[in-house]
Amino acid sequence: MPYTKVIQQIRENLQTAYRQSIDCDNRLDELHKAGHGKFVAIFDKEQGFNEQSNRFLPYVKELATEFETFQGNTHIAPETLESFVKRLGLLLQTMNAFKLSSK
Repeated sequence: MPYTKVIQQIRENLQTAYRQSIDCDNRLDELHKAGHGKFVAIFDKEQGFNEQSNRFLPYVKELATEFETFQGNTHIAPETLESFVKRLGLLLQTMNAFKLSSK
């Protein structure tokens, strides 16, 4: 498979995203209990996610499900891979910004 190193890097980034999403979602729960965080979704449809959630974990799960389909294919269209990597990057950046701003 021509994308072996890319697939491995995506796998590692998804694992990082999963761990960070648990921490961020716990912080969101704390903010919600304090009367903050009254929003419907973290990302909107224009950002490429099908999921609409006010927590991070559902977005990670959406990407993980999509990633599973990549592993079963012998060929991944470059534009599909590019879109996936952009969404994963957006997710990681957003969680990082949230963690920094909510300290």
